[in-house]
Amino acid sequence: MKLLIVDDESLARERLLNLVLELYPDATIDEAVNGLDALDKIANDLPDILLLDIRMPRMDGLELANHLLHYDSPPAIVFTTAYQDHALSAFDANAVDYLLKPIRKDRLKTAIERAAIINSSKLSSLNVEKRSHLSAIINGKLQLISVENIYYLKAEQKYVTAAWPGGEILVDEPLVSLEKEFPEYFTRIHRNALVSKKYIESFYKNSAGQHMIKLRGIPLELAVSRRHLADVKSIIKQR
Repeated sequence: MKLLIVDDESLARERLLNLVLELYPDATIDEAVNGLDALDKIANDLPDILLLDIRMPRMDGLELANHLLHYDSPPAIVFTTAYQDHALSAFDANAVDYLLKPIRKDRLKTAIERAAIINSSKLSSLNVEKRSHLSAIINGKLQLISVENIYYLKAEQKYVTAAWPGGEILVDEPLVSLEKEFPEYFTRIHRNALVSKKYIESFYKNSAGQHMIKLRGIPLELAVSRRHLADVKSIIKQR
C-alpha cells in the first residue's frame, strides 16, 4: 500500500507517518507540504491513498482533490483537518472520509479501510470554493496552469483553449462556468472568448472597422463583439 501524506505542518506529517507505520509497517509512505507539491509527487508515483490536509498555502486540499478528477483512477482520499465545521461544510460525509486533528490511531485505521472504496464519482461531490489553477491531462501527466497567468480562454467546439506563457491546453469545462468562477480575472469579449483583464494592452478599431483587443505578451489580437464593447471600455477606463 502506497500513501502520500499532504500537510504544511511538519509535526502533523510526522505524527501521521508514525501512526501509519504502527498500523501498516510495510506501507510505502511519501510526504508533501501542499497541493502543488503533492501533484508533483503524484505525477511521478500515483499513491493508493492520500491523507490530505484541507487548509494549506499555495494550493489547499479541496483544490488538489478537484484536479485529481482528471485521472481515470484517482487515489482514495482521507481528509485531515483541525476545523470540524469547515470539513462538514466542504463535502458530503458520505462521499469521502475525514479525520479531525489530533488524529487517533483507531480512527485512522477505520478511515484508511474506508478509503479503499472511494472513487472519482465520490470526489466530484466536493465543494471547491475557489481554484487557483486549471488543469488537464497532457501526455498522461497532469498539467497545471495558474489562473493568474492565463491570457485568454476561447471556446472551440466542446473544449476551451486556455492560452498562457507556456503555450495552450484544452480544458474540458464550459466557458460560462469559467466566467462565473473567475470574474475578477476575466471579462467576456465575445460569445466564445474571455480575456484576462490584467493582460489587456490596447483596444482599437482595425481597417475593417472591427473592434479589437491586443493582449500584452502575445502577438494575437482578438475581436470584441458589439454586445461586449461597453464592458471592455469600462475595464480600460478603470485602469
